[in-house]
Amino acid sequence: MKGKAIILIQDHLDEKWKSFFEGIEISYTGNNTILTVEIKDEAHLHGVLNQIRDLNLKLISVNPAEEN
Repeated sequence: MKGKAIILIQDHLDEKWKSFFEGIEISYTGNNTILTVEIKDEAHLHGVLNQIRDLNLKLISVNPAEEN
């Protein structure tokens, strides 16, 4: 998988965790956090998902970003 991915996480990501997601765009919708990630390859995606798991964040969804 290459391209952008949209990762939705339950609740707002606390400011202290932002440094763990360097190079990833962080925004919010409702009570959830959106991570927009430029995926280099499948291993990179798994690395980001492992970070989410290691931080004990609740993953809602992972979807490809729509290309304009």
